[in-house]
Amino acid sequence: MRPYSPDLTPPWKKKQPAPEVAAEPGLVVEEPATGFCGAVIGCEAGTVTLEDRFGKHRVFPLEPRGFLLEGRVVTLVRPSAAPARSGRTASGSVAVPGARARVARAGRIYVEGRHDAELVERVWGDDLRIEGVVVEYLEGIDDLPSLVAEFGPGPDARLGVLVDHLVPGSKESRIAAEVTSAHALVVGHPYIDVWEAVKPSSVGIAAWPRVPRGQDWKTGVCRALGWPENTGAAWQRILGSVRSYRDLEPQLLGRVEELIDFVTAPQ
Repeated sequence: MRPYSPDLTPPWKKKQPAPEVAAEPGLVVEEPATGFCGAVIGCEAGTVTLEDRFGKHRVFPLEPRGFLLEGRVVTLVRPSAAPARSGRTASGSVAVPGARARVARAGRIYVEGRHDAELVERVWGDDLRIEGVVVEYLEGIDDLPSLVAEFGPGPDARLGVLVDHLVPGSKESRIAAEVTSAHALVVGHPYIDVWEAVKPSSVGIAAWPRVPRGQDWKTGVCRALGWPENTGAAWQRILGSVRSYRDLEPQLLGRVEELIDFVTAPQ
């Protein structure tokens, strides 16, 4: 005889479990019971914190509460903290378990601002500590030629400089051309700000918006994306979306690798 289940509910009427989605920073969901809609800005054990477009924060339990993602019910789960690849650093280099940081070299890498330095640390920090390379930020490059002269680069103290918006005809390209030391290397990426070097898909947006000239670029980005006009909080959201080199554009990846090779090259 054919066995029958005691549950006679038709399959199309059975409630299906909601799919699990990692509560990654920047993911926009709605809590249906309250109607609160916002982006994930934090996820601790058992709770998730959302921020709406006005900057208001709400904390919700992860389970058994369901959330709406693009109109469908999902169950949010805490993101995995696992590394991008087993045995690899965030930059994709082979990891050296238990390696101690090398004594700092005389050479340095300069970047324009704090955000640049934090992004380089996020992806290349392990590599830089093993190589003994220190990254410093300048808060702009208007005085770059004099700063390079003050540093005094030489064969045993090479200097690498990463510049934003290094494109032909830009102010940055004219300033970079004034650095002529054979022991200093100035390279750059084409983006107005290092924010743009993070892939839009990693941040959870379709594309980086175009901001009209004359407006503060970062504030304009926040306004266009409907984020609170708090550039510090916006940067933390962007930085939190970077897990490895895969989240960055090739135009930045190549330039940072080039600087590390230059500073660490044998005399």
